[in-house]
Amino acid sequence: MEKVDLIECPRDAMQGIKSFIPTARKVEYIQMLLNCNFHTLDLGSFVSPKAIPQMQDTKEVIRQLDFSRSNSKILTVVVNERGAQEAVQFEQIDCLGYPFSISETFQMRNTHKTIQESLAVLRSIYAISAAAKKELVVYLSMGFGNPYGEEWNLDLVNYWVSELVNIGVKVISLSDTVGSSNASIIESVYRFLIPKFPEITFGAHLHTTKSSWFEKLNAAYMSGCRRFDGAIQGFGGCPMAGDALVGNMPTEQMLSYFAQQKAVHSIETLGFESAHNRATMLFGEYV
Repeated sequence: MEKVDLIECPRDAMQGIKSFIPTARKVEYIQMLLNCNFHTLDLGSFVSPKAIPQMQDTKEVIRQLDFSRSNSKILTVVVNERGAQEAVQFEQIDCLGYPFSISETFQMRNTHKTIQESLAVLRSIYAISAAAKKELVVYLSMGFGNPYGEEWNLDLVNYWVSELVNIGVKVISLSDTVGSSNASIIESVYRFLIPKFPEITFGAHLHTTKSSWFEKLNAAYMSGCRRFDGAIQGFGGCPMAGDALVGNMPTEQMLSYFAQQKAVHSIETLGFESAHNRATMLFGEYV
């Protein structure tokens, strides 16, 4: 049976919520996620509080969590060298995530840098993470299309993936950043990249609506992708993408889908049910 790695993204679920969720509530919820045995938890970011106010307490959240009984890898997002240097000081963190866009418009919107400037930052962050023995995960935003009218095609995707591979990146999560893609494009991208770069782990960070989650997930899985990001009940999205957030891939829907495909995963069912119930309470209060 095929094995899939599921990455839960409470950071992505929470970062667009304008009302600040108290640190104690974040800790309580993420602790429950740690008990679910996800492959990876993307639980915070080391970015400016002005950019993402909701993530200003990431350091305190990490300090208060008990990681002793969890097998999950811990990932935090960084967007510059300062954030990377701060993140690698935490032994609890296993992975750094960096958002790299092949859209000039979105790269400027997200990090206030051009693509070339972002590439230089990425090289520095790779060196920082490698020296600290942390894994670097690159989120290739606009990986399935460009809604801003800029050039986008498989050759362009191939060019930038090749650049990342040359730097030394081993995990690349392709992002449907604003949820504008479709099954046909998703399939074409993975069927092109996975055979060409067999040494690279390609992930899927898909934003979706309630009506399109299945076709996007199915396209990625049937095309060979085996690493999937999600968020319980599809909460969240990318606050830099626009005023109307398109939700994350719902984790519970992914679990149902993979059960139908008889794919193996590591999630503890009872732990997940408890976390799902707590998510309903938490996000119902603050969204």
